[in-house]
Amino acid sequence: MVALLDLFIASSIPVVEVLLVTGLGSFLALESINILGDDARKLINNVVFYVFNPALISGNLSKTITYDSMVKLWFMPLNILITFIAGSAFGWVLIQFTRPPSHLRGLILGCCAAGNLGNLLLIIVPAVCKEKGSPFGDPDVCSTFGVAYASLSMAIGAIYLWSYVYNLVRIFSTNTEETKEDIPVSSLKFPDETSKLFPESCTEELLPSNYCSISGISEDQAQLPYSINPIKKIPFLVKCRQQFEMMAQHIHFKRLFAPSTIGAIVGFFIGIVPQIRRLLIGESAPLRVIQDSASLLSNAAVPTLTLIVGGNLTKGIRGSEMQKSVVIGIVVVRYILLPMLGVIVVKGAFRLGLIQSDPLYQFVLLLQFVMPPAMNIGTITQLFKSGESECSVILLWTYSVASISLTIWTTFFLWLVSS
Repeated sequence: MVALLDLFIASSIPVVEVLLVTGLGSFLALESINILGDDARKLINNVVFYVFNPALISGNLSKTITYDSMVKLWFMPLNILITFIAGSAFGWVLIQFTRPPSHLRGLILGCCAAGNLGNLLLIIVPAVCKEKGSPFGDPDVCSTFGVAYASLSMAIGAIYLWSYVYNLVRIFSTNTEETKEDIPVSSLKFPDETSKLFPESCTEELLPSNYCSISGISEDQAQLPYSINPIKKIPFLVKCRQQFEMMAQHIHFKRLFAPSTIGAIVGFFIGIVPQIRRLLIGESAPLRVIQDSASLLSNAAVPTLTLIVGGNLTKGIRGSEMQKSVVIGIVVVRYILLPMLGVIVVKGAFRLGLIQSDPLYQFVLLLQFVMPPAMNIGTITQLFKSGESECSVILLWTYSVASISLTIWTTFFLWLVSS
């Protein structure tokens, strides 16, 4: 009983710390205070995005990642992918039951799929390491490796978020824009047969703008509609190249390789290459001042991120016409269904020998299933101007419930990995 109480205290302290700093951020963002207003949050977020996060991720990964440790970490990308796929499946079931508007379906799928795999882990894991009830041994060693695991989680999560969730929201918002206005039949003008074949002027309602120009049509192509042209068979390699080009047009590689992802690549490169590692890492390293500077910058990342999270949540206080059933369904998916699945996946992987018996590593893998929705989903909805207010409401309620959910599940996870 005493051990369980220690685990509960060890898991609740980090959550309380997050709540206090998040509450401060929300307070500073109030219109009456306006220290963290919209403009201030955007400017600070740019500094965090381009400076603090890359320094934090690259610095911690370079200190802890080696060629040998890569063998132990290979399961993490697969684990995160499972959270995205399973969350999407649960979100699809939720959509079938609640029948939300079409433009919100991508948002719902994204909130069910993508968790906050960086910011909260960077706060919770080191804080748990420092508590006396922690089963992870030396607090300093635990904190160093825990931040490295959380940093890698942030980088992988960013790749999945901007390649998968981004396109989910884009597809549903684009489809909504294309079909949101129905043209009454009485307003349509039916031109004669010649103008059907060669329209002199195209309107956006009848034909997309890219079909309006016929200047490039040859005389052979401009035949009667019933003439048959031979169909040329396209080689398989050409089809593959065309499909790849279409995918490349829809995937924004600039966002896919975000600064945090680049920081992870740099951290891996420094840690894996022994010659560079000896130059930068360690008390006797000749260029250790670079590593020390990165550590100095990284110290500002976590508190600044948490303040911004609190400031962004104030948007949800204003409310919207979001269905209560949708919000409740997302809470059930993120805090009940996914954590239960996480226990099965992680413990099953351990039984099959896919992951080692490192309790800290298992703990981080389990936490990836219980995180609230990623804050960058709000950024994605702003890009497409689709479901912005609804996203704020979802984030407000899911992060409010997270204070209870994280405490309970963290306590259970600590007991699970220490037993």
